[in-house]
Amino acid sequence: MTSDGYGGAMISAAEEPSTPSRNVGTQTLARGLRALELVAASTDGVSIQTIADTLGVHRTVAYRLLSTLSDFHLVTRAPDGRFLPGAGLTTLGQGTLTSLKEVASPHLRGLANELQSTVSLLVAEGEEAVAIAVMEPANARYHLSFREGSRHPLDRGSAGIALQSLATPRPGEPTDVSGARELGFASTHGQVEPGAYGVAVPLSPLSGMPAACVNVITYRADVAERAVEPVKRTVALISEALAAKPTADDSRA
Repeated sequence: MTSDGYGGAMISAAEEPSTPSRNVGTQTLARGLRALELVAASTDGVSIQTIADTLGVHRTVAYRLLSTLSDFHLVTRAPDGRFLPGAGLTTLGQGTLTSLKEVASPHLRGLANELQSTVSLLVAEGEEAVAIAVMEPANARYHLSFREGSRHPLDRGSAGIALQSLATPRPGEPTDVSGARELGFASTHGQVEPGAYGVAVPLSPLSGMPAACVNVITYRADVAERAVEPVKRTVALISEALAAKPTADDSRA
């Protein structure tokens, strides 16, 4: 009998006979977890072919594994076909040292109060942008409001454009995406909410983190015009805090 390293004991081969179905199931699970590790460790995304080659399986097998992980929102497919960490990983990671929402929230709150506008943290999930944190200003007389978990198409709005700008440049991509990549921010008017202005800045990609951005939404043109630098500053603070956050491996060292 062998130890599992956490004070418990694993069942030995003599106690739990191996069967073909068990072997197949274990192998599939192991491949799925390995595929998830590969995606989570990548900053630019991983192609199906890379997953297949690394696992030593056919592309169709790799695709089935990634499709299952995508069904549970653990991975998401970028417009260029590569797979990136999904919002479900952030949910699983709540309360851990690497929680994106936990690190970002104080900075989002400060930005919301500074601009007197609603600020959100969004991640890319498939063809949608998903808000995983929303901060409203404490003392504003009026402001736009929406809930965490809100979604909108990735090809619409400042957040969607900013998230797309994190992907590898590709021929024929929208000019607003390439422009956002060059400028470091995206701004739109009325694409998600009629009459509303949006300003979004992407976060620097980090291993294990889904594509993310900070977004400000307001009905005031003057706020949108002066929001770029404060949002960039907030994103820099969040990125620095994430980079300085110890990983699980650091904690075990």
